[in-house]
Amino acid sequence: MKTAELRQAFLDYFRQQGHAVVSSSSLVPADDPTLLFTNAGMNQFKDVFLGREERDYTRATTSQKCVRAGGKHNDLENVGYTARHHTFFEMLGNFSFGDYFKREAINFAWTFLTGDQWLKLPTEKLWVTVYADDDEAYDIWHNEIGVPAERIVRIGDNKGGRYASDNFWQMGDTGPCGPCTEIFYDHGPDVAGGPPGSPDEDGDRYIEIWNVVFMQYNRTADGEMLNLPKPSVDTGMGLERIAAVLQGVHSNYEIDLFQDLLKAASDVLGGASATEASLRVVADHIRSCAFLISDGVMPSNEGRGFVLRRIIRRAARHGNKLGATAPFFYKLAGALADLMGDAYPQLVSSQKQIEKVLLQEEEQFAKTLDKGLRLLEQDIAELKGDVIPGKTVFTLYDTYGFPVDLTNDIARERGLTLDYEGYEQAMESQRERARAASKFGIDYNAAGLSVEGSTEFTGYEHVDGHEKIRAVIVGGEEKSAEAGDEAVVVLERTPFYAESGGQVGDTGILTWSGGRFQVSDTRKEGDNHLHVGTLIEGELFPGLEVDARIDHARRERIRRNHSATHLLHAALRKVLGEHVNQKGSLVDPDKLRFDFSHFEPVTPEQMREIERQVNEQILENTPVQTEITDMESAQEKGAMALFGEKYGDSVRVLSMGTENYSVELCGGTHVNRTGDIGLFRITSESGISSGVRRIEAVTGFGALEWVDETDRTLRETAGLVRATRESVVEKVQQALDRSRQLEKQVDALKAKLASSAGSDLASSAVAVGGLQVVAAELEGADRKALMETADQLKNKLGEGVVVLASVADGKVTLVAGVTKSATNRVKAGDLMKHLASQVDGKGGGRPDMAQGGGNDPSKLADALADVPAWVEKNIG
Repeated sequence: MKTAELRQAFLDYFRQQGHAVVSSSSLVPADDPTLLFTNAGMNQFKDVFLGREERDYTRATTSQKCVRAGGKHNDLENVGYTARHHTFFEMLGNFSFGDYFKREAINFAWTFLTGDQWLKLPTEKLWVTVYADDDEAYDIWHNEIGVPAERIVRIGDNKGGRYASDNFWQMGDTGPCGPCTEIFYDHGPDVAGGPPGSPDEDGDRYIEIWNVVFMQYNRTADGEMLNLPKPSVDTGMGLERIAAVLQGVHSNYEIDLFQDLLKAASDVLGGASATEASLRVVADHIRSCAFLISDGVMPSNEGRGFVLRRIIRRAARHGNKLGATAPFFYKLAGALADLMGDAYPQLVSSQKQIEKVLLQEEEQFAKTLDKGLRLLEQDIAELKGDVIPGKTVFTLYDTYGFPVDLTNDIARERGLTLDYEGYEQAMESQRERARAASKFGIDYNAAGLSVEGSTEFTGYEHVDGHEKIRAVIVGGEEKSAEAGDEAVVVLERTPFYAESGGQVGDTGILTWSGGRFQVSDTRKEGDNHLHVGTLIEGELFPGLEVDARIDHARRERIRRNHSATHLLHAALRKVLGEHVNQKGSLVDPDKLRFDFSHFEPVTPEQMREIERQVNEQILENTPVQTEITDMESAQEKGAMALFGEKYGDSVRVLSMGTENYSVELCGGTHVNRTGDIGLFRITSESGISSGVRRIEAVTGFGALEWVDETDRTLRETAGLVRATRESVVEKVQQALDRSRQLEKQVDALKAKLASSAGSDLASSAVAVGGLQVVAAELEGADRKALMETADQLKNKLGEGVVVLASVADGKVTLVAGVTKSATNRVKAGDLMKHLASQVDGKGGGRPDMAQGGGNDPSKLADALADVPAWVEKNIG
């Protein structure tokens, strides 16, 4: 059975067992600060397990794309050297949200693995493990399924603490967890290795193929195990592992999918052998890199982007080991799209973008590789002994992306070794800094206020309403609020939009007889809207009925900006290309900000066309259509899902413009017709990171104010240069040309003055140790004039030392020069360091020319007078 057929068979089986087939979520976890990447099938259901979110199904099945290359779950260093470690893999999973539990989960797994209609694995080849205390699971396996006792292994707390066990699963340091039971496949006595729980369990004979987690607890930051609202089930089976079993091979790299990738990698690398570990690294890494880029991750020096950059560079390095002398990795994006594009269409639609990102990173790494090699060669040349310091090894890795194995290869060629202990100390220091500043170590249970129930949002149709208070929170506790208290109010229904999808939360007011609560922000926690603000007067308590009214004028400005963002996104894709995808946004009353993937600045001509297309759609004044549907139907309509957003089973599709110019999934508030936007003007375009650009724009009255301000600036500029609006550019250009001519004349005059001053100062030279020494202050001279005068003097002195200074605005400017023939006796850089320190400053430079400055002009005369004595003392 081929890998693609196996994936489909798994989903079909569980669909027949009443499970909803749910699409894989993004590799960038939505609304989960505890994870670097999606690393398990249950990640997207985390809030469901915690009881914070409800779905319209209680059983689900997925084929989830996962990455383990950073953070707690990191397999990167093993990839390519073992049979089953990958940076990217697919996890087949089935889930129960308070529906079935241990008995049904175990039966489902066994039937799929051994059933005649499904995988038909021989039962005598399967072993089972259970958590040591889980007698219920043991009894089901032994008494109901019929697995012999000798093939059931109890695994206790074997990792140094309570619940620290191979058979107790947890996604992170906090959050859902519980005991698990695993199924292993026995490859037979011809393969080395012992059964699970034995001293030889790390061998390849017994391979874990299925893990069933009985989700019973929620672990808090202090280690307390709280019972989940409903016992649930989370199972996982690695697609690549089970494919290897079914295809009769012992390594995941021997399955059909990897054989095709290895061949493609070999072809672009000139015929490298599929048995090469480096080729396996390349074949593995193209999957994680391509999927991460298609999910919106861009290479950078921090967070997820840093992990992506590290994987790309690791692939490039292994390609170099196989003989690659030019960028090659990007060429594999097409082969991967051919192999996995049917299951993951984004690989096809994003192929050009993936190739651009990879090519740019490869080219950049080639430059840093050269710099790193030069640094290493320099350190080796200066080395005393035969050990390269750990600090050097770490700098090469951290700054230049040099893998340690590359540094070690070069060292071995020179008969040198590495200071691994020093390197590890530097690495640990970096890890400590990273842990201290990590964005991904947040306690999920403390991520927000926990309030039961859900708030019904009425704000699409209404701007006010008469509502009942369900909860009042003051100082983190549910209690009544008094006048002056800062509080959070939860309503049963609300017209207030909670911050989401880049749109800021609504503000407004809650009123009742004798009371008033000013809402300064609205946020979302689970399915609840949190109204944050201050109680102005009265008392606030649960059960109180209030009149809720949003700031309507503010909401209207936000709606214009949000709808314009959708039109802008569509225009960018039409003008710049389909590779453009949203990377972030902010929609507030004053402006809109839109971040998008693109590798070069947007040209003025493109900006004008983008702006023209958006305003054209506004002028068409077409109705804005909304529709609630399922994700599959939305995708058939061409709806775009936005980066970083989390979508449920029912989604809101927003269509606007002629012939569905823009179709996106969006839960925000929008105008009724495109004409309501009024006017759209782009105010700025800039780059914010590698491959990501940012546009800021204004709409409606904000756009009119921007136009008025621009017009006022134009009129004032025209007045200054005595021009009309039509001739202002020509007049400004003439003024600039005249200014440049005058600057050239000034420079020429300064050069003449420098020459004259040089002649005058040469006569004041003092002989010191066979050198002519000049130290003087030139009034009104800038740094350039000082440099030119110093050069004039050096030419006139023959062999000597020159120090010149000037004072302006309370600051000292210093220049020191030494003739070429004297640099073996006196260094200008050393002289400058001494001189600058005398005037409360700093300086330095080359042996023949140095510059500096100071903050204490009162000490300049003494410092200059001291120069001959310093030269005499330090002359070589």
